[in-house]
Amino acid sequence: MTARPQPPHGRLPIAAAAEARRAAGRLIRQDGRAFAAMLALNGLAAAAGLGGPWLLGRIIDDVRAGAGPEHVDRLALGILGFALAHLLLGRFARYTGYRFGERTLARIRERFVERALALPAPVVERAGAGDLMTRGTADVATVGTTLRDAAPEVTVALVQVVFILAAMLAINPLLGLCGTLCLSGIAVAVRWYLRRAHAGYLAEGDAASGLADVLGSTAAGARTVEALGLEERRIAAAAEAIERCRVTRTHTLYLRSVLFPVVEFSYVAPVAAVLLLGGALRGSGAVSVGAVVACALYVWRLAEPLDKVLLWLDQLQRGNASFARVEGVGRIEAPPVTGDARPVDERIDVVGVRYAYQGERDVLHGVDLTVRPGERLAVVGPSGAGKSTLGRLLAGAEAPRTGRVTVGGVPVAELHPDRLRRHVVLVSQEHHVFLGTVRDNLRLAAPDATDQELHAALAAVEVDWADELPDGLDTALGAGGHHLDARQAQQLALARVVLADPHTLILDEATSLLDPATARHTERSLAAVLKGRTVIAIAHRLHTAHDADRVAVMDGGRITELGSHDELLAADGGYAALWRSWHGG
Repeated sequence: MTARPQPPHGRLPIAAAAEARRAAGRLIRQDGRAFAAMLALNGLAAAAGLGGPWLLGRIIDDVRAGAGPEHVDRLALGILGFALAHLLLGRFARYTGYRFGERTLARIRERFVERALALPAPVVERAGAGDLMTRGTADVATVGTTLRDAAPEVTVALVQVVFILAAMLAINPLLGLCGTLCLSGIAVAVRWYLRRAHAGYLAEGDAASGLADVLGSTAAGARTVEALGLEERRIAAAAEAIERCRVTRTHTLYLRSVLFPVVEFSYVAPVAAVLLLGGALRGSGAVSVGAVVACALYVWRLAEPLDKVLLWLDQLQRGNASFARVEGVGRIEAPPVTGDARPVDERIDVVGVRYAYQGERDVLHGVDLTVRPGERLAVVGPSGAGKSTLGRLLAGAEAPRTGRVTVGGVPVAELHPDRLRRHVVLVSQEHHVFLGTVRDNLRLAAPDATDQELHAALAAVEVDWADELPDGLDTALGAGGHHLDARQAQQLALARVVLADPHTLILDEATSLLDPATARHTERSLAAVLKGRTVIAIAHRLHTAHDADRVAVMDGGRITELGSHDELLAADGGYAALWRSWHGG
């Protein structure tokens, strides 16, 4: 026996069993007619499948009573008719089930995408992209297989089992009860399996998410890994994740290795029991030979639908666990917006703000700051001082632990995301090029922008490569299309900012991938285009501070100095030391 895996530690939440059942019920109600048709066709197919054994029992009894060949031929034709009806009805039942499954899967996919896009950015960052990606790919695919293949097959099989048991009891209650009781071994084995399988498959899915995180982060940071000589550490981390996948997978394999042998043996016992009891009852004249044969055939026929149920049981458990993981994304709700508040102006106030990442110490300690409309503020300081964290709070990407951040007197938490984005836009050094054309990428910020406006936005951020593209604005980007290097991707992101035209722009090392001269020129071009807008620049390059109206110096999660470039140099404090160090003097 293999060791039981540890319960999944979870990244994103997992829906509880009751939540998953309610979600499944809602999906069924959305396509209730197809679901009802599937059940009805399955019932008719199962009923047609009962005709053959019953007629065979009639043939045996009638022949013993002296019936002639013509009577047997008529009953044989009846068996053929029932078999044909069973085939056709079963085919339409499966077809209806497959269509129901595909439509339901489409709804699940659409709902997952909506929920994933609505997730707060901090939640995704803490959970890891691997977990979300695994749920959106592997788990959704597993749910799809369950809906498309397992659910229709299991539905057909279960209806057949119910009808066969009912037919056995109708022919002879004692023989029917005997056959049913002898199947109890299957029920015991299945119960044992079900009590362990759900947790096992949740652990398996969580291990897959962990492996995806490790492999994804290693691939994304391959150059850093190589530069810092971290190959052995990353290999060890991957080996640990693979081992956890192996342990969880081995555990679920062990569960199946116990279940299926018990089931196979349990098929033989009911047939033998019915024949033995039928022989005894026939000796006393309590039952006919045809009835015994019919009941034995019914018990034997139970093997086929039960086999289907049990063979798909593993897939159902996988699908159940995957559905709980997919639905778990819906348990994360965006911070509530208490009203449709409208800022009275564009002033940003930070009052007594403290912030800590989940489970960690405060990284901001009582920060107070006022950013005036139209001001250019530079935020500088050593690495780890809290600059980027402050930028995320100003943009509403994070909420303070204590204190408040307001725009025009309205707490950021009370601004609807659409309204907030019209006021404040955060641009970091992480830029993404979306699948589509250059035009598609730019119009994400302004869907109705004309080509003239798109070209103007590119010119504003010093783009000198757009005219060299093979198809101009219609050039496809991303996988299989034209590849933009890091500098070009950064410029594309800045052009989107120009098109979005926010009142307050937060640049968090947004020009870090440009060379110093180009970066300074681009920032000045942005300032000219966004004249009258508030610009908060978080930077290590102090030329940004030199060009700003005011400079906020951060150290240890606090603002230690605040003033103009000349004022801070005259004060000869931390900023003056940074400036001298940057200039090598």
